[in-house]
Amino acid sequence: MIATQPAAAPKRTGADLIIHLLERQGVDIVAGIPGGALLPLYEALGRSTRIRHILARHEQAAGFIAQGMSRITRKAGVCFATSGPGVTNVVTALADAKLDSIPLVCIAGQVPQSLIGTDAFQEVPTIDMVRPITKASFFVRNASELWHVIPEAFRIAEGGRPGPVLIDVPKDVQLQLSEHEPASEAPREHASISVLDTRQHFYLAAQLINAAQRPVLYVGGGIVKASAHAEVRELAERAGLPVTSTLMALGALPAGHSLDIGMLGMHGARYTNLIIDECDLLIALGARFDDRATGDPKRFAPHARIIHIDIDPREFGKIKAVDVSICADAGFATRELLKRVQPMPRTLWLSRVDQLKQGHPLRTPGSRDLCSPYGIVQAVGALAPDDVIVTTDVGQHQMWVAQRFPFMRPDRWLTSGGLGTMGFGLPAAIGAALVEPEATTVCFTGDGSLLMNVQELATLAELDLNVKIVLLDNAALGLVRQQQELFYRQRYVASLYSQPSRFVAIAQAFGIPALDLGDADDPHDALSRAMAARGPVLIRVPIAATQHVMPMVAPGAANTEALDHVEEM
Repeated sequence: MIATQPAAAPKRTGADLIIHLLERQGVDIVAGIPGGALLPLYEALGRSTRIRHILARHEQAAGFIAQGMSRITRKAGVCFATSGPGVTNVVTALADAKLDSIPLVCIAGQVPQSLIGTDAFQEVPTIDMVRPITKASFFVRNASELWHVIPEAFRIAEGGRPGPVLIDVPKDVQLQLSEHEPASEAPREHASISVLDTRQHFYLAAQLINAAQRPVLYVGGGIVKASAHAEVRELAERAGLPVTSTLMALGALPAGHSLDIGMLGMHGARYTNLIIDECDLLIALGARFDDRATGDPKRFAPHARIIHIDIDPREFGKIKAVDVSICADAGFATRELLKRVQPMPRTLWLSRVDQLKQGHPLRTPGSRDLCSPYGIVQAVGALAPDDVIVTTDVGQHQMWVAQRFPFMRPDRWLTSGGLGTMGFGLPAAIGAALVEPEATTVCFTGDGSLLMNVQELATLAELDLNVKIVLLDNAALGLVRQQQELFYRQRYVASLYSQPSRFVAIAQAFGIPALDLGDADDPHDALSRAMAARGPVLIRVPIAATQHVMPMVAPGAANTEALDHVEEM
């Protein structure tokens, strides 16, 4: 008999190959908006039975929807953006992901290669624009390159310190027939840290911890990326370490834990910053000493030796000189320290910590009034389940939530920390709810922030997700107004809305049920019913524009010099 050759696999277009490779990466949801330079990709997407497409109303929101998915799953979220205005719109979401170390893969359309450089319709130099705000970027010249580029993009986005990756695919490449799958490449070699050196560094770190009289564990977003909060709690309890969190790591210890000293920095409690000022050892784990955390870095933890553990060695010594630096994943590092750190009650130091807590408490005026910042945050916190997903936008409401929401875990807390992007909260909540549809997702927002991506109410209504939008409405850009009052001679330029928006009517017009707590006969009952109902709802909470988020460290000041409520009056 004549042996027959197996039939050759049919060739795919570049667009079909992108979809095939996304499926191979386990992607089942992408967010985006189609456009001319991406229509071949969308045609291929229409043939997929595995990938669900979420039609955002703005490309920036598509990027934040992908971030919301990523921040919950720890896997790279995926968004599509067409050439020109599509990709320029998504740039903010890429920059946000870069600063908060969020894995994201953006596939962007580009004009055909024959038109590049001719100022063609919707042509922009995408790679040149995004290079500084992505972890990596690829320009694809031939469909066969996609076999390597797509998996490499995911490897880069999710590996090491995570971040965003953009793939720019010209329209002609999407239409081009691809070659068959190449033979698997040899594994790439990566620089590794000497095991001996790493062990020596952990030994030195453990020696410093065991010898310290007044240590503080300072944790950042790296512990969330590494899913290390259980190990952090074990380490803190074993070694008697008070734990302070950056904005990105709130919930590292569950609310009410005796060793939790809350968020440090610009809007941290006065006692938190005073405890750090007195410590003799600061153990920074997955944190980067950003300016909102440290205030004046020269006066931050001035009496402390410093251990800095981070997966990105570029962070070592960037802001503060350190005594021991360890380049490692936060989970691995914590487990290594647990092998070496001695159990220690540290009774005297923890007694001093309690003394500072009692002497300099975080004041929460109006905490029993639902139409006050702390009142609504605490009331929602009391009604929400322990596994609630919380997103915020950026501004006063973000800080009120950071100060007072009873976080039980850090991996359900989504906020824009590094870039501080207004408009983040609603699309991020949509993304989170897409991957956790049975959970309750609460988006705390302000009127200024909600207006940045208000069109995504249409996306939420279409998807009918269980997202509760708690809108703290003061008809102002609250944090801008607060700084103008405190530091700019009360010149309220462009921070007050002369014609406030009617958000209940806006939400209802988009198809979202809405209520105004200011008009409710029984605000507590109305809030309880809204939180218990299945599906989306907008809850407007009228807030006075004169409300401040305190304490507040003035730009350039030391954390110990924070303004407080007494000084505000």
